Parts: sequence; C-alpha cells; structure tokens
Amino acid sequence: MSADRSVYCPGPMSRRSFLQAGYMALGGMGLADLLRQRVLANAINPQAGNREDTAVIFIWLLGGPSHMETYDMKPNAPSDYRGQLNPISTQVPGMEICELLPLHAKVADKFSIIRSISHEDSQHARGSVRFLSGRKTQSVNPVSEFPTVGPIVAKMREHRRVGVPNYVASSPRAYGGGSAYLGESAMPFVVGGNPGAPGYSVPNLSVSNSVKDRLDDRLSLLQSFDNFRRDVDLLGSMEALDNINEQALGMLTSDKARQAFDLSQESEATRDRYGRHKWGQRALLARRLVEAGTSFVTMYMNNPDIPGTQKNRIHSNWDIHAINGDLYYDLSVRMPPFDRAVSALIEDIYARGLDKKVLLVVSGEFGRTPRIDVKPGTKSKVMQPGRDHWPGAMSVLVSGGGAPMGQVIGSTTAKGEYAKDNKLDPNDLLATVYHFLGIDQNHEFLDRSGRPMPILPHGSPIKELI
Repeated sequence: MSADRSVYCPGPMSRRSFLQAGYMALGGMGLADLLRQRVLANAINPQAGNREDTAVIFIWLLGGPSHMETYDMKPNAPSDYRGQLNPISTQVPGMEICELLPLHAKVADKFSIIRSISHEDSQHARGSVRFLSGRKTQSVNPVSEFPTVGPIVAKMREHRRVGVPNYVASSPRAYGGGSAYLGESAMPFVVGGNPGAPGYSVPNLSVSNSVKDRLDDRLSLLQSFDNFRRDVDLLGSMEALDNINEQALGMLTSDKARQAFDLSQESEATRDRYGRHKWGQRALLARRLVEAGTSFVTMYMNNPDIPGTQKNRIHSNWDIHAINGDLYYDLSVRMPPFDRAVSALIEDIYARGLDKKVLLVVSGEFGRTPRIDVKPGTKSKVMQPGRDHWPGAMSVLVSGGGAPMGQVIGSTTAKGEYAKDNKLDPNDLLATVYHFLGIDQNHEFLDRSGRPMPILPHGSPIKELI
C-alpha cells in the first residue's frame, strides 16, 4: 500500500465525482448545487481576504521529520544525540543545515528557518490537529473536529472564480486534517499519484462539444428558473447564487484547469531540475497551480518511491522510529529527492517573480527525539537507529511571501531538546499565513452546535516574517 493510500479518511470529494457532478449539473443536484451550499452554510458575515492574488504552498512531511537531521544540526552534542550526519555551510553566513541538503544550501538566501516552534502533543492525529488548526484535541480520530488551514482558506476564498480549484491537495487529509464544521465543500480537489508518471492525467477537466451543448441548454433552463426564484427571493441571495453558477460552468468549460495540471507544458530541463520522481513533479504541479490562481496547495511528501531501495529499511513516511526503519539509510534515500524538489520550487518562486505572491511552508506535525533510540526493526529484524515523536522542538522552512529571507529564527537548547530563544507556537505560524493571505484570524464560523468559533483562538504573526 502506498503512503498516500495509508492515510485513510472517508468523505473527500474526488476529482472524478467533483466533475461528474458538474456534468449532471446545472439542473439537478450537480456542481452548481454543491457550490451553492458554500454560500448558505455556516459562516457568520463571510468576508474575503483582501489580498486575493496571494497563495500558499504547504509541503507536509507526514510523520514528523527530525529537526536534528534537517535544519537544526547539533554537531557538538554527545554522539547519541548528534547522530551520524554533519552540518554544511550555506550561502548565508552562520546558517548550517544537514549535509544531505546541498541544493538547499545554494538557495539559503531565499528561505528562512524557524527553529523554535514547539507544542505539547506527540500523537500523530492530535499533533496534526494542533499544528494545522491551532487547537488542542483529545481525539485520536484521524478526522479533525476543527477545520485546518487549507479548508479555512478555501472557505474564505470560495467566492473567487479563477477557472481552477481554490484548494488542491495530493491527499484528502493528513492525520487530524479536515474541514469539520465548514463542510465537505471546503475539502480539497484531490490529485494523487505521481503527476510525472507516463500517461498521467487528471480526468474530466474538459468537456466535449456535445456535453458543452447540453450544459448550455441546461444553463438556459436554470436561468429561467432563477428568474422566477428572483421574483420571490426574500433573502437577497440570488446574486451570490448566480455567481456560483458562473463558477460551476467556468470550471467545466474552460481550458485553464486542464492546462494548469498538464506538466507536459514544462520543458524537459525544468522537469529534470525538480526531479523525475513523485515529490519533484508534485512540487512542480504546486507551482503551476498557484500561478494559475489556486489559493492553497498541500503537497504531501511521504514516500518518494525510489526504485531499487531496501524496503525493509525504510518507512512509508517521516515517522522513522527504530522499529520502522534505519534512520540513516532511510534518510539517504529520502533526503536527495526532498532536497531537489524543495530547492527547485524555491528557485522557481523567485525566478518567476512569485516571491511576493506565494508563501511556501515546509513542515511536519512535530520533530523527533533528540536522543537516538536503537531497536530491532520490525521488517529488517536487525538493530537499527531511529528517533521517536518529539513536539518540544521542531524546524519549519518558509520561503517567499514577500518576507525577509536568509534568517534563522529562534534556537533550541544544546542537545536540541527544547525551544530556547524566541519561543513560538504553531499558531504563530498560522497567524503569519493568514496575515499574508489577508485573512482576519478573528473571523468567526459557526460550529455544529451553533457556537461562533474564530479562525484562530490565539497567535500572532511572526515579526521576523512580516
């Protein structure tokens, strides 16, 4: 089973059902009706973000990457803390990162590292809810009772008609992810698999002439009904519903979405630069989507699926306990494609003039234990090193967003155990994201009990990034 399929949660609207609904549409319970639910559901005084030309790419490292093997090396710590890898210098004086990230080192002036974010939950689902929603939960259910950042952005930008989905993800939800009381309409347009695989396509992103004619006929009929409904409309909602019909028809009859998902329009050199693997091509797709107008893209980098690797020594995601995989063999497989994909995306964000309009965030739900654990591997049956869950310290990479780059924000203690200077909360990162998008973090939605819930209960934008 692939890493993408291992994160199971019922309920997302697949790309096929999303567009098949549109084919049935604009008469019965089709795409227009599904989109209408967005206008009529849950929000209190819905308001749009005031920077609608901005977008966020969230690269989610499910399982929790080790901060001490990525962006917060501790070469002077005892050997059972510092591990087997060494730091390397970067373009930014004083900034060091893992030796397995040489391409990152060349673009360090175009990203900043936050080393002092921490929280209190070391369980995957609860930690993900804490990080992505800004709220604590006691549930271990992989479906969150609170909306996470992607669905919130989708809800706040639902009125936009740009010819592409507002929210796209390579998996329905991470552990603890979901739209909760915002409803299924705020869930992502899901595009899984490897966008660079031979023959890969996103089905049903265009319609034939015959289908287009039928849509036009149904639209005319729907407009006749709308004229009647407008006469008896007492709530003033018809204008909003008309806008939704435009959005539904536009998604089905425009070539913009199909072109955005078509990686063959990129040069061979560009595709090579990102890496001819799942992670690289997903990163390239993310860039194409935000250029086309998508507001929020989540790309999961769980398992790079590199041929020829020893499967009994690697894990399906970044949750590299000793029982799951050999930490250093796993990283020797995982880090090169990660390095190539992320560094190429950063380069492109700046080379294409997107650095003030696109914010890139790279993170998992927590860090890993500073002290290395050695146990027999469940699959390998031999003693091997690993690190366990650790929310007390973690590292997050950010790039673009019109923010000052080349910074190291905060620090951890000598052994990488806890945040030391400039202690930050995941809510501060989320507040930074909402600030960049022009979304008021105090905006309220109604939960299922009718209680008003602000987007964030607390948190302030990180001053070094605004």
